[in-house]
Amino acid sequence: MKKKGKSTFSKIIAWLHLWPSIVAGLILVFVSLTGTIIVYGDEIMQWSAGKEALYVKPEGKPLKIDEITSIHKEKFPGESFSYIIVDKDPTKSWIINSANLKNRKLTLIYINPYTGEILKQDKTIGFFYIMAHVHSNLLMGKTGGWIVAISTIVFVLSTLTGLVLWWPKKWTKATRDSSFKIKWKARFKRLNYDLHNVFGFYSSIICFFLGMTGLLIFFSPLMKGTISLFGGEGKMWFYTLQDYPRDQEATKDMAYYDTNELIQKAFDLHPDKKIIRIWTYNYDNVSIYPFFLGTNAGLKSEEGKEALYFDKFTGQIVNDGHKQKIYDKVDNLVWQIHMGQWWGQLGKFSTFLAGLIATTLPITGFLVWWGRRKKKSKTKN
Repeated sequence: MKKKGKSTFSKIIAWLHLWPSIVAGLILVFVSLTGTIIVYGDEIMQWSAGKEALYVKPEGKPLKIDEITSIHKEKFPGESFSYIIVDKDPTKSWIINSANLKNRKLTLIYINPYTGEILKQDKTIGFFYIMAHVHSNLLMGKTGGWIVAISTIVFVLSTLTGLVLWWPKKWTKATRDSSFKIKWKARFKRLNYDLHNVFGFYSSIICFFLGMTGLLIFFSPLMKGTISLFGGEGKMWFYTLQDYPRDQEATKDMAYYDTNELIQKAFDLHPDKKIIRIWTYNYDNVSIYPFFLGTNAGLKSEEGKEALYFDKFTGQIVNDGHKQKIYDKVDNLVWQIHMGQWWGQLGKFSTFLAGLIATTLPITGFLVWWGRRKKKSKTKN
């Protein structure tokens, strides 16, 4: 009786899983590895700062944002002040994200909000800045961005085709064991196959969402369409700032609203939030304070985000529509999933493990293919 061969569908799935992954394999190793390194960036930066920079002694009222901005300009001339993170805990320092415009280097500046004393200028964020750019464009600008995007499409495709190939034809004890368990004492070929097959399955869901959120971040129309699907409408925070330019002539004699009152008002409106990221980008030329509240601040997102936009001169909340709120939350959720910030430390740990596995999958997959290729070559000989 003639043995039945693979179906056309199975051959197509196998081809789609193998060859695009071999072509993009090396890129995917770099992208996955750098992404994995970034996952615990927040914790590493806090450790690097140390207790001396993280904690202060409360002394009266905190300084206003415009006063802190002036201190930053005086102490760090030529540097851009992107945002400041305000902590609800009065014993915590405030954190300034500062960028040198000449050499494009980032630092985190820890400042005593009561005295204006600079507690520390930490350069650890610069390492993660480089890792982020290797991750997103291989330090090759737009060309590198497209290479990473195409490789990410291959990654998502290989995740889906891998699940199809993993799925047992029959569910028996033997197939369940081979699909869900690794034979640690087996020979190298078998062990390598299990590492690729079993670990690939366990990490597949997280890997799929990491790949898809990466594509959403890269392709702006795709992100916009996704937000629209959820009923949101709006723009990224830096566009929102440009929508509220400051009329220099009309406002030159107007005093800024007391930011301490706005901070207190924001925490009163959202008592469960612990931090506020206040964007100060283009500070002198716009007329709003964007307040992003959360339970924790990450490099690119906030856990449990709520956005408030205050007029700098009247203290009134502006741009507070329902569609804008959906936009802010969906955009933030995409970044949370991509950065591993979607479920506290459990989410980070899961994303870290999935990232490590994703880094090894192109290598173990290549070894599986190479071993079979050599076996076929010997059989022909």
